Amino acid sequence: MLPKLLMQPVSSPKMAVGRVVIVLVIIVILIIAGAGVYFATRPSSTTTTTTVPTSTSTTSVSTSSSSVSSPSSTSTSAKITTLAIDDEVWPAQDLNQLTSPSEVPYPNWLDFTVYQPLVSVDGNVMYSNGTVIPEPGLASSWTEAANGTTWDFNLRQGVSFSNGDPFNSYQVWGQMYGLYYLTGNSSGWASGYTVFNMNTADFGPATLALMNTSKTALVNPDSQLLSIMSNSSWPIYVSGPYTLIFNLKAPFLYFPLVWVQFQGLLFDTQYVLNNGGFGTPAAYNSAFNSDPIPGTGPYTVTNVVMDSSVSFTQNPNYWAKNWTAAQLATNPYMDPGHVQNVVVTVKTDDVTRYVDLTSGAAQIAPILAQDWSSVVSNPEFSYFTMPNSSANIIALALNTQRYPTNITLVRLAIAHAINYSAIDSEALLGSEGGGATPMMGPVYPAFKQLYDLGNVPPYQFNETLAKQELSDSGIDLATLQPLQFRYIEGCGVCASVSTIVESDLSNVGIPVTIIDTPPSEYAAPYIGGDTTFPVMLNQSQSISQITWFGTATFAPDEPTPVDSLLTWIANDTAGGNWAIYTSPSAQKCVDDITDGASQSTLISDCTAMQAAVAAAAPYVWLGSVRLFLASGSIVWNNHIVKSFLPDAVFSGQSATAIFNTVQFVNGQDG
Repeated sequence: MLPKLLMQPVSSPKMAVGRVVIVLVIIVILIIAGAGVYFATRPSSTTTTTTVPTSTSTTSVSTSSSSVSSPSSTSTSAKITTLAIDDEVWPAQDLNQLTSPSEVPYPNWLDFTVYQPLVSVDGNVMYSNGTVIPEPGLASSWTEAANGTTWDFNLRQGVSFSNGDPFNSYQVWGQMYGLYYLTGNSSGWASGYTVFNMNTADFGPATLALMNTSKTALVNPDSQLLSIMSNSSWPIYVSGPYTLIFNLKAPFLYFPLVWVQFQGLLFDTQYVLNNGGFGTPAAYNSAFNSDPIPGTGPYTVTNVVMDSSVSFTQNPNYWAKNWTAAQLATNPYMDPGHVQNVVVTVKTDDVTRYVDLTSGAAQIAPILAQDWSSVVSNPEFSYFTMPNSSANIIALALNTQRYPTNITLVRLAIAHAINYSAIDSEALLGSEGGGATPMMGPVYPAFKQLYDLGNVPPYQFNETLAKQELSDSGIDLATLQPLQFRYIEGCGVCASVSTIVESDLSNVGIPVTIIDTPPSEYAAPYIGGDTTFPVMLNQSQSISQITWFGTATFAPDEPTPVDSLLTWIANDTAGGNWAIYTSPSAQKCVDDITDGASQSTLISDCTAMQAAVAAAAPYVWLGSVRLFLASGSIVWNNHIVKSFLPDAVFSGQSATAIFNTVQFVNGQDG
């Protein structure tokens, strides 16, 4: 993602993400981001996951697990007709869902509100304790075959897009192959997960032409197009109007969770075809930047003021508008919403957003460090906090290919020279409800089944040990040139932490030059996370020795335990290995993930990986942050708003409330 932007707005796309996967195809550079959370249940070989039926009962208010850090006031009885939300930046790539292979738009205000995923998660549980439980989204159920490589997804029937077009397997098939086409037919088109053998799919302009023979060619395909859609040699094919079948190249335990965000968010492909089509890999159809494609969600877009605001109103024909409280309790992102209208407005200045909250001009807004003490001291405001085991982290990447951080003992010395307690209290507002939980990567703490295998302890502040490691490394501190430390311009938490790190490293004799880097330069050849591993190796001598890991915090794209492993430590990644690190044991763990290794083999090899990565220190893990925005959080007026959920991937898709989940103090139904 480039989740929450802890910075001033910039023109560069997606400036605060989780996993960044850059897919280079011809002239297209696609930026993809992170993953991470605990996948609690594995479907047994051929059994179907829980199905949530559609009910005709009246919708009831469900309880959200949003963390409240200040007391709620007496409820108001007045009905709210419009919810006003401030956000920090305008979405990168505007509102165009065709850009999802690049892990944008970000922040995506249409996430769950307009576009819904094939698979959802129980957000109440996820934000309560970090556990990810898959739930039916627009797929009502799914079945894994005994061989682990074939998955049948049964789609909901009776669902329509907001413009009335029917939702069916043909629409989803068209979207998935259309996005594949826009990536230049990249095997990593699905959030970087190379789980398909795409060589068997002959999709391109000829197939797109068949999809364009009439205004309903996709939703009601003729025999020629249907024969292509039903071709079982392709990795994705249909079996009737409501069954989609996936053929994987090897078993992949976490496959359903690949479809929770980004490419998993479904739109009206027929509408795309009838309004200029997908475009080309070199030029996506930009008509949808300001005129969003219809979705199936509980809200529709009614007005767009580019670079300023988006207005929404409830979808009167929403398919789940009559769900019961019991249904919504385990599947809260399907909530029909409890307010008729919503306006999300960009306010780049923190003081302005705080004033909007105090005046009532906004009910929800991100507030950062400069105004945080005012939030904490005001009983009218509550703020969102993350569970202790989450997938929202901050870290430093150490260039393993450039002197002197190419020396393991130097990297370990840096890790032991940093005063983590000072960062916690001073930069992460630890004394004001924030801070970070110590961690040892490269797996997010929320993914308990793969996190810190072997129980390797986090790095500890130990100046004496750091000095000894520097002495043993053989480097001459008297002649050592300052190490470059880059972070992206405008990132407040990055600036605060870098000042502490500079002082700490100076205390053990390592000079540092901090480089506040413009967004246009926050890429190769200056930083190492945005391109392929071979390119990073080639440019390693100009990449800074120390780089802020990402652009603010790292959080998931798709909530699978392996997402970070596929990028942060892989030597075949299209992007995301910010430390330019590789080792045989690390790569063996990575290869196990996509080669279908048994769970016991995966655990054994990834335990060896964990020990190797900890001993090599390519990254300095600063912790899993407590506040949603690290040095601030989403704040709301608790006279009006009771609770809400952020996105389904710990901020990997959006940086504010998913507003159809907002519950009001007065208990109103929209």
